[in-house]
Amino acid sequence: MIAPLIERHVVSRGARLIAVGLISAIIVGGLTGATIATIEHFEHDFPSLQKLLDQLMSITSSARLSVPDWIANYLPVDAVQMRDKATELMHKHAEMLQQGGKEMARGFGHVVIGMIIGAIIAVSVPRAAHHRLPLSTTLVARVSRFSDAFRRIVFAQIKISAINAMFTALYLLVALPLFDEKLPLSKTLVLITFIVGLLPVIGNLISNTIIVGISLSVSFGTAVASLAFLILIHKLEYFLNARIIGGQIEARAWELLLAMLAMEAAFGIPGVIAAPIFYAYIKRELVYLRLV
Repeated sequence: MIAPLIERHVVSRGARLIAVGLISAIIVGGLTGATIATIEHFEHDFPSLQKLLDQLMSITSSARLSVPDWIANYLPVDAVQMRDKATELMHKHAEMLQQGGKEMARGFGHVVIGMIIGAIIAVSVPRAAHHRLPLSTTLVARVSRFSDAFRRIVFAQIKISAINAMFTALYLLVALPLFDEKLPLSKTLVLITFIVGLLPVIGNLISNTIIVGISLSVSFGTAVASLAFLILIHKLEYFLNARIIGGQIEARAWELLLAMLAMEAAFGIPGVIAAPIFYAYIKRELVYLRLV
């Protein structure tokens, strides 16, 4: 999309090189800036490990007074017990944590390699007027359609995550203070809501669990109010999501939910995340074949 604008001033191959370099600089600069901003945010807003344990213990102690006894029995009584529980869990799931670290490193490697391959293809791909044989023509058509589906879903999910974070910010930073209630780490919760919200379905579950858990530390009534707010907002977002994503790929909400269910059964959590993209591509192929 950028290369044709540059082609007005330089030759085609030079335009592609400039476009790839520009996009690479933007991506690297953006990731670097976001990483630095996130680190600074956590350094300023997050306390040290000991202070964090003390704060968590204070939260837990407050929660013990406001929850039923059968829930309070599962909560630690002091910071030492909390540290012991955390250590026990880490030892018990050490293999799982190690495997998770390997998967993250592997995924990051795939992202880097994919960016390099994409850059090479973008620079070396022949012009549109170049004659292609049937196989390459078909392959280019499929890749173009998949790329279009990916672009539609990703930008739609960014919109959804931004809207979700905006509503969460209004609740945490505006609504609760009006009633003389304030959750600890409210700004951090908004940031977490936006980041995990980029993951379809599961992102909302993660952010909701964290918000309700911290609300429980303030009071049981605040936790109930937070849960009710999140349920209400996500019911409204259900129609909004269906309109945004469904409008992008011309699919109804039940179609996306069915695709997510099938992909989750086949591939687990990664299947849920990838389902909207692959379903958008399949739907586009069926439309071109005049089957739907």
